[in-house]
Amino acid sequence: MDQFTNITIDKKANVYFEGKVTSRTVLFEDGTRKTLGIMQPGEYEFAAELKEEMEIVAGHLDYKLSGQDWQTIEGNGVFYVPANESFQVKAYSVVDYCCSYISE
Repeated sequence: MDQFTNITIDKKANVYFEGKVTSRTVLFEDGTRKTLGIMQPGEYEFAAELKEEMEIVAGHLDYKLSGQDWQTIEGNGVFYVPANESFQVKAYSVVDYCCSYISE
């Protein structure tokens, strides 16, 4: 999906790691929440409260889920983070991403 319709966007940015990772929250009519963001090159660790679908729209990164080996995405791809887990990211270029929060 390249476009979203019938949404509300929070104007205030979510800012992490001294501004090296930023996103905006997108809210859908059905209560679904996503964030659209940018990661600058660097190494980061995130914690997920809900299950997350991390869609990489553009960029080059390695990611590591808890208890797993490093994986690479170059260009675009998707990975899933279980609820209440953390994950690590090594961004080698600017990474454009969309994070979907999945309540099960």
